[in-house]
Amino acid sequence: MKDFSKLEKILGLKFKDKNLLSQSLVHRSYLNEHPNFHLEHNERLEFLGDAVLELIVTEYLYKNYKNPEGDLTNWRAALVNAKTLSVLAKDLDLGQYLYLSKGEAKDKGKAREYILADGFEALVGAIFLDQGLKKTFDFIEKKLIFKLPHILKHELHIDPKTKFQEISQEKFKITPIYNVLEESGPDHAKYFKIGVFLEDKLIASGEGMSKQEAQVKAAENALKKKKW
Repeated sequence: MKDFSKLEKILGLKFKDKNLLSQSLVHRSYLNEHPNFHLEHNERLEFLGDAVLELIVTEYLYKNYKNPEGDLTNWRAALVNAKTLSVLAKDLDLGQYLYLSKGEAKDKGKAREYILADGFEALVGAIFLDQGLKKTFDFIEKKLIFKLPHILKHELHIDPKTKFQEISQEKFKITPIYNVLEESGPDHAKYFKIGVFLEDKLIASGEGMSKQEAQVKAAENALKKKKW
């Protein structure tokens, strides 16, 4: 068993059931190499934590902002997406406490970000079961929701594709087009490189494990290149 006392200090929580905290950080791959491990993987806790996280963020936004539903939906998405949660997981140093297979432990790329985000959601599920809704709310407000003013100030809640399209249409009356430049990997693990074009001019490209992910990255890079 790992020593989670330092993590509890970072979280500002003292777990009554230490196994819940441990289980929230057990990735499925670890059990493939350690089938006799005494805990299950964290996917059920992740399922619970995802719902609890969305409820808490939704309630907070509803009570604290009078904006229309569309705004609140976008703000919530910016707070609970995998990118935000993986950064938060890194801030909390969850990576060193994850139970991973040797192969997953070596992977520091995109897959690790998703594992960290999933681990954070599982952690929320564990906190909810162990500490109750009030303490979970306090934890989410302190560790995650405080990022909202930064997100709004820098317009991080606006999808890069939407933002690039709006500015392109405003400046040039042109709608961006996304084309696949490269495609590699087996069917179950495709990797895409996609370019975003204004008419026939390639503005920027992006890569990802899905076409949507690569398109978003291409839009992000295009915004940076255009300094928009």
